Amino acid sequence: MSVFALGLNHTTAPVDLRGRFAFTPEQIGPTLRGFRERLEKPGEVAIVSTCNRTEVYVGANPTLLTPAMDWLAGIGGVSSQTLRSHSYVFEGTAAARHAFRVASGLDSMVLGEPQILGQMKQAVREADTAGTLGTTLHQMFQRSFAVAKEVRTSTEIGAHSISMAAAAVRLASQLFEELRDTKVLFVGAGEMIELVATHFAARTPKALAVANRTLERGEKLAGRFGAEALRLSDLPARLADFDIVVSCTASSLPIIGLGAVERAIKARKRRPMFMVDLAVPRDIEPEVARLSDVYLYTVDDLSALVQTAGEKRQAAVEQAEAIIESGVQGFEHWLGEREAVPLIKALHQQADDWRHAEIARARKMLARGADVDTVFEALTRGLTQKMLHGTMAELHSADNAQRAQLVHTVSKLFLRQNPRDPADETR
Repeated sequence: MSVFALGLNHTTAPVDLRGRFAFTPEQIGPTLRGFRERLEKPGEVAIVSTCNRTEVYVGANPTLLTPAMDWLAGIGGVSSQTLRSHSYVFEGTAAARHAFRVASGLDSMVLGEPQILGQMKQAVREADTAGTLGTTLHQMFQRSFAVAKEVRTSTEIGAHSISMAAAAVRLASQLFEELRDTKVLFVGAGEMIELVATHFAARTPKALAVANRTLERGEKLAGRFGAEALRLSDLPARLADFDIVVSCTASSLPIIGLGAVERAIKARKRRPMFMVDLAVPRDIEPEVARLSDVYLYTVDDLSALVQTAGEKRQAAVEQAEAIIESGVQGFEHWLGEREAVPLIKALHQQADDWRHAEIARARKMLARGADVDTVFEALTRGLTQKMLHGTMAELHSADNAQRAQLVHTVSKLFLRQNPRDPADETR
């Protein structure tokens, strides 16, 4: 069994296209099982879905790549050709290398950002629960987590990153002279909003509020920051109260429309409003960006702020890549061993068959009255002849070109203490 990865991310596809392939946690399990049913043979599959990427990892024959591409295109409601033009494919060890780089934060919009590792671990849990994980993908992901841990502890890759949350605060600071004088609204109550709220709360704004579809969950997050809890249904009436709005929900449709923002701006008497849409698909209608007093940013718009440069960053990346390459070689070796498993089983079975046959012959000899030494001699000679028969036949039938390589291989297998040099055969 091999591995391949099919995906699209912030470097290959715009945010609106990525939104078509975003999966909520509730959608992952049924989607995984649905895809596995399409495989010709039992295979393994896991899906990593974040605001910046959707990736399908498959443990199966690479011939299933085209059906996987067609299936994913159908999920997103686009043609296979459109998906191919905005996606990437990795096979075998290249798929493992990609997974290791993603887990380590080297393939993220924010170099070294830590959130992706947790998201990949969640993807593994979802696949395990759905029954689609399997030994090969489990091994690859566990190795990717170990590599990511080593990268974070052995390099300074994380020290040179700016999180999306920090980038949002930096942008807001450019618009508002004092964040202490602003009122901030967070829409949603997931991990990303919690992270953003932590960064904004550190700047002690005048007021904080959390709007969430489930009021109880919103109240729990609001309580951590001394914020007001709102229902999503309160948004149209309360939007004008806030200078900064940061939204990240799992909604499949925008929850903040152009009309609501237009009314809010009018009520604010043209005072500017800073808005950040971290959701994929979008939470805020893209037309809002056209309003003259609104400053709307998406996850893609933040990319310029989260790039870092310099010699230290490059050194950290090179060090991380070396750690990743070592991990890839380990996984490649493991895959090779897995491919040899059927042969190993067959060898053990054949050896057992020979052993049982010689034991049965020895018992017959003993029953006929043969002495023990004669029986032992016959048993060991029989086993030896069976073990060497195929090898000797190959040596005798090989031509000169084949024989040199065959002699070298046989010497490694049978004469490990005193391997023969193939050149000896020509002297």
